[in-house]
Amino acid sequence: MRPWKCWGPAREDDRRRRPPAEIRSDERGAPTPPLVTEEETAPSGSHTRARIAWIDNAAARLARLGADPADDEELRQKKTLLVLLAVLILPVSAVWGASYLALGSTVGIVPFIYLAVSLGSLLLFARTRNFRLLLVTQLLDVLLTTTAGQMLVGGFLPSGGVGLWGILAPLGALVFLEVRRAIRWFGGFALVFLLTGLAGEVFFRDADLPIWFTSTMLALNVIGAGAVAFTLLATFAHQRNAALEALRVEQEKSELLLMNILPRSIAERLKAASQTIADHFDSASILFADVVDFTPLAQRLAPAEVVGILDQLFSRFDTLLERHGLEKIKTIGDCYMAAAGVPDPSPDHARRAALLALDMREAVASSADGDGLGLELRIGINSGPVIAGVIGSKRFLYDLWGDAVNTASRMESQSTAGEIQITRATYELLKAEFVCRRRGTILVKGKGRMETWYLVGPRSADGRTDRGVNSEAREPSTGG
Repeated sequence: MRPWKCWGPAREDDRRRRPPAEIRSDERGAPTPPLVTEEETAPSGSHTRARIAWIDNAAARLARLGADPADDEELRQKKTLLVLLAVLILPVSAVWGASYLALGSTVGIVPFIYLAVSLGSLLLFARTRNFRLLLVTQLLDVLLTTTAGQMLVGGFLPSGGVGLWGILAPLGALVFLEVRRAIRWFGGFALVFLLTGLAGEVFFRDADLPIWFTSTMLALNVIGAGAVAFTLLATFAHQRNAALEALRVEQEKSELLLMNILPRSIAERLKAASQTIADHFDSASILFADVVDFTPLAQRLAPAEVVGILDQLFSRFDTLLERHGLEKIKTIGDCYMAAAGVPDPSPDHARRAALLALDMREAVASSADGDGLGLELRIGINSGPVIAGVIGSKRFLYDLWGDAVNTASRMESQSTAGEIQITRATYELLKAEFVCRRRGTILVKGKGRMETWYLVGPRSADGRTDRGVNSEAREPSTGG
C-alpha cells in the first residue's frame, strides 16, 4: 500500500480526535492559532462590573419612580431620595421581623406590617405621583410601627431600642419639609416614643428573648438608625452645599454683569444702599468718538456684518479704555462715549482722554487698512465740571450731565474726519505735553463762536511731534 493512501485516512482520524481549536486553518491550508472564546478572554473583574452595572440600573429605575416631566429639579431630587431611602429600609424590616418570628415572638409581624405599608405606598406613588402622600405615609409608617414594636416587646430595653428608628420621621420631615413642620414631627416622635415605651413597661410582659439577642438588636438598631439618619443628613448637606455653590456662581455672574454695566465703585455703592447715586465733579474730561459716514455703509451691509464691525471696533476701544484708565459711559449707535476723572477723580484726566483718542484713531486707521472699508473717526474732547449718577430702576445706566458733556458732543459732531477736536479748556490742560494745531473759531450750535484746536500727538523733547507739526501751527478761522 502506497504511503499517501494510508496518510490520508490517518490524518482525517487525527483531525477528528483533535479539539476544534487545534485544527483551524486559513484559506491556504496553513494552521492558525486556536480560537479563544469571550469567556476565556474576559477579565476576572467583568462579572463584578456587570453586577455593579445591574445595581446602577436598578437604582436609576427606582429614582425615576413617580417622576413627572413637570417637576422642577428640587422636587425631582426629593422624590429620588425618599424612594431610595424607603427601598433601603425594606430589607432591614424583613430581617428584623424574621429574627423575632424565628425566636417565637409574634412581635415579628409588626415589621412585616411596615414592609407591606411601605411597598403599598411606593406602588401608589408610581401611579399617582403624589409626593406629599408618599412622604406622610412613609413618615407615619416608620414612626408608628417601630414604637409599636417597642411597646409590644415590653419597653425600652427589652425591645433593644427598636423605637430609635422612629427618629427617622422628624429627620425626614426636616429634609423634605420646612423647619416649622419638622419641629412638630419631632415633638410627635418624642411623645409617641415615651408613651409606647412606658406602656410597654407597665402593660406588656417582657417577650423573654435571649439576652444576647436583645443586646445584638440594640447594637444593630443604634447602628442602623444612625446610618440611615447620617445618610439623610449627608444627602441634605450635599444638596445644600450644591445649592450654595450654584448660588455663589450665579451671584458672581450677576456681580460680573453689574461690573460690566456700571463702574466698580458705583456698583459697590449701589449694592450697599438703595439711595440715589448722584455726584458732582469739578473737573473731568469727556470724549465722544463717531464713525464717519457709517449710516450709508450700514445700509449696504447685512445686519450681521454691521453688528460684527461695531463689535470688533468697540471691543478694541474697550481694551484701550482699560489701558488708559477711563470709564466707558455708553454707546449710541456708532458713537462711543467715555470719560476720565469719573467716578474716581484724577488730576491727569485730560491727558488720559488725549492718549485714548490718539490710540482710537490709530486703531481705526490700522483696521481700515486690513478690512478695506476705509473707516474714519471724528473725535471730540472737552473738560469741565459734570454731574454723574445712576438712573433707572431695571436697566441701570451710569450717565453724565452738564454743559461740559454737551460741548464735548458738539466737538465731535463738528470735527473733521480723522481729527481730534478739543476745546480751549482741554487745550490748556494738554498744551504742555501735547502738540495741538489751532483750528480757529467755529460756530457751535447752542454755544456760539468757540476757539478750538486739533490734537496732533504727544510733545517730544524738541517741541515737535513725529509728524513735524509745531504746536503754533494753525488753520484759518472758520464760521462753522
